[in-house]
This record gives sequence, structure tokens and C-alpha cells, in this order.
Amino acid sequence: MKVWALVPAFDEARTIARVVQGAAANVARVLVVDDGSTDGTADVAVEAGAEVMRLERNGGKGTAVRAGLSRVFQSDATHVLFMDGDLQHQPQEIPALLAEAAASGAAMVIGERVFVRDEMPASRYWANIIGSWALATLMGVSLKDTQSGFRVVRTDVLRQIPLEATGYEFETELVVKLARRGAHISGVPIKAVYGDETSKIRPVRDTVRNILLALVYRFLRQGGRTGA
Repeated sequence: MKVWALVPAFDEARTIARVVQGAAANVARVLVVDDGSTDGTADVAVEAGAEVMRLERNGGKGTAVRAGLSRVFQSDATHVLFMDGDLQHQPQEIPALLAEAAASGAAMVIGERVFVRDEMPASRYWANIIGSWALATLMGVSLKDTQSGFRVVRTDVLRQIPLEATGYEFETELVVKLARRGAHISGVPIKAVYGDETSKIRPVRDTVRNILLALVYRFLRQGGRTGA
């Protein structure tokens, strides 16, 4: 396995260095896509040792991910580790995802958050529980957390998936399109981390949007099988 970490980041100067350094201890290369930040995120990431792609304007997480993948696909990476830049994905949990990817050969390994009601905002707890249940049921997959952005994906599989998402619906799109093609998706438990920061996710709106998009990806936009 040769793994690149791809970290989309928007105004994450406070945490991005720790994310980069933690990821770099486990993967071959760290690519940060600065999604139009105005707080110096890109400069901090460069100083921490990351390769940085700068987008002039904030286009959303999906846009940043797709831009980063264009760079990853130019390399010899066998897997991409997706993680956020705000430390909600803990670098010390990276080895568990990589070990599962190596052992299972899965097309995608998702870091499934263990949701504890008393340790997270109620709106986000129910949004994740309901959204993950709905999507897993719709697609017939046994995943506890379909919305986690902490995941390892094989690049040979990613090259076959036409990605369109511009925002946080990227996570839903990838699960649906892989499941629809019969790809092997695995999961490992990780800790759900919620601090005092203001989330960029709008739980109710984004959950409804993700379910509607899942229906669109599932039934209206068809594609071939990956065989993964």
C-alpha cells in the first residue's frame, strides 16, 4: 500500500498543523486542499510539511476533494485517506483504518463513529443516527455510520467513480455509488469527537439533502459495476 492523505480544509489554521503531522507519521504523503481559506490555513499546512493545493474561492468540501483527487491520480498512490482538518478525525486512529484496508482489500474502509448521546449535540446525534440508518437501509449495506468523512479508499476504484458532489454530500455520493456497484465496504470503530467549535454542517438540512441525493444516485443515475 502507498497511501496519500487528502485533507480538504477551510479556515482550519488552528488545527491543520496537528492533522498534517499526525497523518504524515502514517502515510506516504499529505495533500491539503485549501478551500479558499482566509486565515492562513495554507501557509500553516506548508510549514507542517504538507503539499498544498490552493483554491481561490470556497467551493465546498466535495469541490475540494475532487480537486485533490486530480493530483492524487497523477501519483502512484494505491489508497487515499480522507480526513478533515479540524481534528474531529484523530490521527492516532489512522493505523486501524489502514490495517483494515490492507487485511480486507476493501474498496473503502469507513471510520465509524461510536455515537454516545450525552457526549455530542442532540441535533448532530439524531442527524447521524437517522441519516446513516436511512442510507444503509436504502443501499442494503451493514454500516453504522455512512456519513463519516474519515475513510480509506482504493485509488483504482476511485478512478472508476464519476464524482459530482460539491459539498458535504460527497460522503453520501461515494457510499451510494460504491454500494450500487457491488464494491466491498468495511468499517472500523472510531471515537466521535465534538468540541466547542461551530460546525460547518447544518444537521437537519444536510441530512434531508443527503437522503434525497441518495435516492437520486441510487435510482436515477445508473452506472456499471466496479467488481471491487
